[in-house]
Amino acid sequence: MARKSLTDVVADDLLDRIVAGEFAPNSLVPGELELSSQHEVSRMTVREAMKTLVAQRILRVERGRGTFVNPLASWGSLNAVLRAVSEGEDHAVVAVQLIELRRMLETGACELAASRITDEDLEDMGQQLSKMKAAHEASDVPAFVASDLAFHDIILQASGNIFVSVLFDPLHRILESRRAETSQVPQIQSNAIAMHGAILTALSKRKPELARVAMDNHMAQTLDDLKSYVLRSQ
Repeated sequence: MARKSLTDVVADDLLDRIVAGEFAPNSLVPGELELSSQHEVSRMTVREAMKTLVAQRILRVERGRGTFVNPLASWGSLNAVLRAVSEGEDHAVVAVQLIELRRMLETGACELAASRITDEDLEDMGQQLSKMKAAHEASDVPAFVASDLAFHDIILQASGNIFVSVLFDPLHRILESRRAETSQVPQIQSNAIAMHGAILTALSKRKPELARVAMDNHMAQTLDDLKSYVLRSQ
């Protein structure tokens, strides 16, 4: 693993402090002199670190006033947003918005996959669905989640659109965490198995509109399950 530069170390530390809530949205962050003293680095290093966070729209510079933290919705770095939402951003809002994002992307990916998917892909999906059923019967949540994610990954790859996979890659860790939480509920597992079966059937027919509707129904069911079984119990 490549060693972080001093600039990256300072930028990461300041981002960690923002994520931890030490600096709230629209609050002033320490100046170059204070940060250079804290990290025992040059002001030039601090300046470059600040530029990195400004370029990612995590910070903004107001001439004559200082450097301020932007609201999370303004950030331009997906990885930074994922760090923030993984460590305390309102759980319910994040969970719902994540499904909304999946619904926008995965319904389209499933539609594309319908005309491009191979027999081998369909066989692999069938195997993952069988593993989900076995994991459900055995109350093996980690195995259920692994097969659930693998089922969806096959569709994303089968879409043939390189941007879809690139967009989903940094989401994998948080998706795995959220799936592990919702999949603790047996009824959610049962619903997911039924919906995955419908998606597989639609893709087997290689009809794009059917595939899109099947995935959209799955996302709608996922959102309903989240609200009914998870968020109401918190």
